[in-house]
Parts: sequence; C-alpha cells; structure tokens
Amino acid sequence: VEHVMNGLLQVFTTLCSGSSFPVLQPVIGVGSAFEGWSPLDDAVSHLLVPVQAPHGHLFHLELGSDGEVLARNSRIRVELQCTCTSEQQGAELLCFLHHSEEELSRNQDPSLLDTLCTGSYLDAQKTASWFRELVVAVWAATPQAHGHRLRLLPSSRSCKLQLTDISSGEKLLVELLFGVRQEDSDIFLSSHNTDAGFTASTAWPQSCAVAEKKFFQYVARNVPEGSTHLNCLGLFAHILVGIGFSTYAIKTVVMHLLTTIPVWSWSEMDFLCRLDDILRYLHCCLQEKRLTHFLLGNETVPEEVVLPQAFQTASPLNLFQHLEREPAAHSQALEEFRQL
Repeated sequence: VEHVMNGLLQVFTTLCSGSSFPVLQPVIGVGSAFEGWSPLDDAVSHLLVPVQAPHGHLFHLELGSDGEVLARNSRIRVELQCTCTSEQQGAELLCFLHHSEEELSRNQDPSLLDTLCTGSYLDAQKTASWFRELVVAVWAATPQAHGHRLRLLPSSRSCKLQLTDISSGEKLLVELLFGVRQEDSDIFLSSHNTDAGFTASTAWPQSCAVAEKKFFQYVARNVPEGSTHLNCLGLFAHILVGIGFSTYAIKTVVMHLLTTIPVWSWSEMDFLCRLDDILRYLHCCLQEKRLTHFLLGNETVPEEVVLPQAFQTASPLNLFQHLEREPAAHSQALEEFRQL
C-alpha cells in the first residue's frame, strides 16, 4: 500500500512542481498494521503524508498552551518569505513580498495563505479537501489505476480511499493523514482528530505514531527470531474488543515491558509468562490509577527514536488520570479487568 500511495504522490509532485501548494513527502505507514500486530477488526491502513512548506513560505509550529504535553490545539502558522535572491538566480516564482498584487495575480497562482489557510494558519480541512480533489484528478494517470478501482470515502481532515483490485475484487481501505514534522524529530503535528470530539480546522494535534512505529522497528531488529511480543499484543487487542480498555493502553503496557524484560525472554516457550506479565502490569496500573505515556520523560526510550527535547525533559503523563477523577470509572475498569 505504501508503494501504491507513493506512486500517486509522484504524480502530485510533478503536477504541483513550482506551485505554492504544500510539498508532499513519501508516505510513512503508521499504526498497528505497520507495527506488526494489527487486530482482526482493524481493516484500515493508516499512512502519514509529511508536508513541507512550498518555496517562498515558512511553517512556524505553535505548540498549544504553555505547559501542555501532547498538545491537542497546536497550530501551524504560515509566513511568507522573501525569495528575491532566488528570483535573481532564475527561479520561476516571483517574490510574494516584493511584487505588486497585480503583477502576482497576472503571473502566478496565489500564495498558500490564500488557498489552504484560515487567517495565517494552515487549515487541515482545506488541506485534506485539496488532496482529495487532486486524487480524483490524477488517479487515471497513475500506473496503479490499471489494476485498481478507486473510491473516495467521506472524511473531513484526512483522505479515505477504497482500492479494489480489478482482477481479484479484493478491497483495501486506506486513510492518509497529513503531518508537519516537529524539529528534526519523529513527532509530527498531524491532521488526525482528537479524542475530545470537536477539532478546530486549524488545529494540528501532536502525533506520536511515527515514533511508536520506529520503536517497534527497533525492537524487531534486536529480539531473537521467533519473538512473541507482537503475538502477545495482537492477542490482547483481539480479546479487548467489546471491553472498555483501549488497545492503546495495552500497547503502552507492552512497550514499557519491552524495555524492562530482556529481549530473549519473549520466546515462544515464555509466551504464557509474558501474557501474565502484561496482566499483572495492567492490574498494578489500575490499582494505582496510573499508566505513564511511554514517550514522555522516559529515559528507557532508545536513541533511535528521535524525540523533541521537550519530550525528553517532560514529567511523565498519566494516561489513567481520568480514573483518579472519576471513582465510578475506576470501579468499572477494575470490573472489566476481572472480565479480562
């Protein structure tokens, strides 16, 4: 699926070359399917499309409220940049800052501020809408169109596609999200929706999806052949269907255990012991009403996973803090654990 989508992006790159639309980078597969433990009910392949500012523009990342970790209301401010020097060296685009509006409107397309922004901020909904329109326009020109039928599915902040193999009839569901890299790290400001319900069109929540995928890639390179850590995670993800625990909570537990239990202790003969370790760890977290986010303030994160300095120095974030505030939710969680 990454190969198919990158073929599509290559056509985009050719079409939008020299324009003032965002520069799209090769997709990054994220989520359970690309980490190797996809639950049976998750049939969607999630892909992140890294976005860079076009020529003559700068992205400034504004990371939510002061002191907020995993900011949900981060924004991407777009600023015009002087390109007169490039213009003198033969660049085709005129400088948006130092040419008249009349000259600009006569000779080139509008700036990104006038197309995909609301005010001075990059708009996730407008970006997704622009991308979906391009998909429809260029799909027939891609090599993949000869073997697949394309259908767009409803979405507001992403591009959801259904690809049907013409020969076999097999269907593939794909969701493409857009993201701007924070510093030079594996953390992105992403167009995904937050769990809080309404997400403003100019909000770009921080996403750890790429960093978490890189952690599982690091583990895969270091565990012996036949390691069952992904089997453990996949089994629990399947069992949790219909139970109140999120798969992300179990994934967080497993990530913590992968940095505390030696890699050679995840063999097939240790499978039941590791399942028991996961249950015991989860039970302890429920009793203490505390499960810390794996990537924040955690010195055991391998250096291959590149994190912003703020993540490295942050205080641990409690993913179970709602259990501290709501006694009824805590009682329900303990009951669901007994069912588990």
